[in-house]
Amino acid sequence: MIAACEVLEDAANKFPTSTSTPALSNGEVISGLKEALQIGIKNSVNLTSVTDGFFKNSAIKLPFPEDAIKVKQKAIDLGMSSQVEKFELTLNRAAEDATKAALPIFADAITNMTIQDGFKILNGGDGAATKYLRDNTTAKLTAAFAPKVAESINKVKLTEYWNPIITKYNSVMAITGGQKMNPDLNAFVTERAILGLFKLVEQEENKIRKDPMARVTDILVKVFGSITGK
Repeated sequence: MIAACEVLEDAANKFPTSTSTPALSNGEVISGLKEALQIGIKNSVNLTSVTDGFFKNSAIKLPFPEDAIKVKQKAIDLGMSSQVEKFELTLNRAAEDATKAALPIFADAITNMTIQDGFKILNGGDGAATKYLRDNTTAKLTAAFAPKVAESINKVKLTEYWNPIITKYNSVMAITGGQKMNPDLNAFVTERAILGLFKLVEQEENKIRKDPMARVTDILVKVFGSITGK
């Protein structure tokens, strides 16, 4: 009897009874973070690349260019309110059209994430993965995205709505001695479109971090469950 108990006790000591989650490898962390960003990017592009995707989303809507606010007010004063409204609408149409080509560009950018950064990003809290992606890829994205924006601006004929406004404004400035201006619409739309996409990517990332129902794959469940406990 005593011998039997000793055998059972020895066997029990050989098998762990803990049900704790196994430690994550760097590879699993990177895979989970990349998948979260890929899902966030796909969802964000799907939301923005449709009609009114930018224009009716107050969080990312492109406003009249900040450095041309004087142009907007002068145009309104000159009775060009409808032209201003059409320009602002078409400005957003250019961003909506351009983002259709964003998915592969952003997907390629995810590969910049290294194993060394994995756990830092995982434990960095809300938006950490998006911030890393933004900090490390914005320049490359801008260079790749700008030609797409230029194509979209031509496609929606943005300058047809802009030229009458800026021409009228600059003609008044020529008379009054004020400073003429003509902001770079390509750069403005490119910058704002990328910022808008990143804003939505961050929302998607945070949803995955906080909501278990948003973790739609096993690797997301494992990686983000490891820091939330659920």
